[in-house]
Amino acid sequence: MPNPVIPWPGGKRRLIKHLYPHFPAHECYVEAFAGGAAALLMRPHPAPVEVINDINGELVRLYRCLRHHLDEFIRQFRWALVSREMFEWAQMERPETLTDIQRAARFYYLQKLAFGGKVHGQSFGYVASGSGPRLNLLRIEEELSTVHLRLARVIVEHGPWHEVVERYDRPATLHYLDPPYWETEGYGVDFPFSEYERMSDYMRVAKGKVVMSINDHPEIRKVFAGFTMIPLQTRYTIGREGRDSVAGELIIKSWDDSQATLI
Repeated sequence: MPNPVIPWPGGKRRLIKHLYPHFPAHECYVEAFAGGAAALLMRPHPAPVEVINDINGELVRLYRCLRHHLDEFIRQFRWALVSREMFEWAQMERPETLTDIQRAARFYYLQKLAFGGKVHGQSFGYVASGSGPRLNLLRIEEELSTVHLRLARVIVEHGPWHEVVERYDRPATLHYLDPPYWETEGYGVDFPFSEYERMSDYMRVAKGKVVMSINDHPEIRKVFAGFTMIPLQTRYTIGREGRDSVAGELIIKSWDDSQATLI
């Protein structure tokens, strides 16, 4: 089973064990905010039809290159080093002057090594303890080959979340929504509160079933009132010293379990 490709703000690795038990049986799985794609890549069993989407073009380019041009992508790291200087050189490169594969490799390198997995305002990340840098250049082919195989039958979209969910909405569809968390930073996109209101409206009329993960916030609880909410306390590691922090999160469902067969 492949791991998430890159660190990403709000990554779902630690939420997965709480999230999957709430997935109902479905034929089509749609992830409208893919990010690091942890929820897709760490699924124990693929759905017959799977779709990932993100509004971030650099991220979508990376997934397409991993799916279609893995060998050439890996070749970009043949002489690479994990170093602060190379990280800063990559930051100074102008993405528009690079090929798609070079651009995807640059994005991957920066994202793997950026402190906190931030998309904007990046700085070179390191930890004072643990297993060292997140980018192991000796294992890059091994790690990405599993992702390449997993993405072989996945549809990769690039567009606004609402267009994608409407395009694939059927009674047998499961939509997983993992939007930027309210009043948090690091995603690199503007996400006004009206988007959560739009999600709430959509969840009330969707033909398929919708499950959402979001931070536990009074305003979020208010806008999604009436839906099934499962509160969680999730432990995350933050800071260069690897300190643990506990965050309140919600899993919100557009149905109750008496209406669905869980997978």
